[in-house]
Amino acid sequence: MQNITIESTAFDEGGMIPVQYTCDGKNVSPPMQWSEPPEGTQSIALICDDPDAASGDWVHWVIYNIPAASRGLPGNFPLMATLPDGTVQGMTDFRSIGYGGPCPPSGAHRYYFKIYALDTKLSYPSGITKQQLLKAMEGHILAQGQLMGKYTRRR
Repeated sequence: MQNITIESTAFDEGGMIPVQYTCDGKNVSPPMQWSEPPEGTQSIALICDDPDAASGDWVHWVIYNIPAASRGLPGNFPLMATLPDGTVQGMTDFRSIGYGGPCPPSGAHRYYFKIYALDTKLSYPSGITKQQLLKAMEGHILAQGQLMGKYTRRR
């Protein structure tokens, strides 16, 4: 399995996610950039989740069929189910399509932005869950990587 590097101009690995990308701010997605995926990549997928949620894993973003030529996503990514370039967004644990920012009830939580380079485009409609995406990606992951940011709400 190869690695793909994912970064954000908004925060560093292990750093604090700025308030504008959370429920306490504008609740828009941070900009993301990634390295060249391996040869044979047909699409990119990204999942953002919080393993520190009381209920276990809380899903903040499910997005797939990002064109293989893409090297990032702009901040404030549209909340559209399907974009003109074929990018498709799934369902978060907020029961909505598109990005839902950090909003922990208490304490510091970690948010993992996980990227996957796939050898296929997925033939799934918008609204699938993280678990459905993970199952659909089985056997198709050429490379993966992750970026972790933290957030603590100010009360």
